[in-house]
Amino acid sequence: MSRIIYEHASVDRFTVGTVGLPGERAFFIQALSDAGLNTVAVEKNQVIALSERMRELVKDLRRAELASLDELSIEPVSDSKPLEFPIEEDFTAGVIGFTWDASVQRIFVELQAITEISEQELLSFDADISDIEDPPDLLRVSLRIFQVRGFCDRAQALVAAGRQPCPFCGLPIDPNG
Repeated sequence: MSRIIYEHASVDRFTVGTVGLPGERAFFIQALSDAGLNTVAVEKNQVIALSERMRELVKDLRRAELASLDELSIEPVSDSKPLEFPIEEDFTAGVIGFTWDASVQRIFVELQAITEISEQELLSFDADISDIEDPPDLLRVSLRIFQVRGFCDRAQALVAAGRQPCPFCGLPIDPNG
């Protein structure tokens, strides 16, 4: 089977959302552009990790003056809209990675489908996969810094909107108490 690479060179919307009640929510990342709509199922912990690491990257870019001041000064995109319909996942993410390309002032995010291999590594869009029998699908999105900051803000709000922790044990309180 051949690998499918969903590429969004100029994304109109890159967001995270959930379906279901707190404690039973399914998390999805969506990319929308002229290339179409792609939806990838992710775990809550993946959303947290991606958001935290991308926020660190933006801080590092600012400190090291690697990104232009024009790019850094654009306010983050505030996105409170629901996920785009239909919510049909293209795959479930296994490995997620991102890189900064200073030549185009963009952050490239890659979400790779989960596979049966226990030790999984990210096979980027330009990786040589000729010796891999069933290479995993990949979503690759090009983002500007303000889009990344908006994604991180939404991810943080979504995670915080989950179940409240028990004041005694710290575990999440289920809907029944």
